[in-house]
Amino acid sequence: MGSAVAKQALEAGHDVSVLDSDPLSHERLDRDQSTTWEDSGGRFTVGTALEVDGLIEAGIEQADVFIAATRGDNTNLVIAQIAQRRFNVGRVVVRVADPGRAAWYAEQGLHTICPTQDAIDQATRIALAA
Repeated sequence: MGSAVAKQALEAGHDVSVLDSDPLSHERLDRDQSTTWEDSGGRFTVGTALEVDGLIEAGIEQADVFIAATRGDNTNLVIAQIAQRRFNVGRVVVRVADPGRAAWYAEQGLHTICPTQDAIDQATRIALAA
């Protein structure tokens, strides 16, 4: 999800920085592109978002929007709160698999995306359609 959103944002003319602990994830950013991620204007930093130094190196201090989209709910929620509270990022988006937690964090001011709840809603609509 993160690389797809990053690519679309870059194509739309935004400054985009990606932070990932896996250097091979850079390949997703280059895939199906006519130039490299960096040649297109993107920024890629290898590091972990749970470390403030990594966030700073990736440019969080200049961020208007922050998206937390790792594989782990706990990690996403912690780094989203760091972006929101410590770095005062104006719009923080966080992917959360657990619908109950997603609702609670939305009440705390985080924009939550819950794929699990989306799937429940869609399956319910389809199953109960007349």
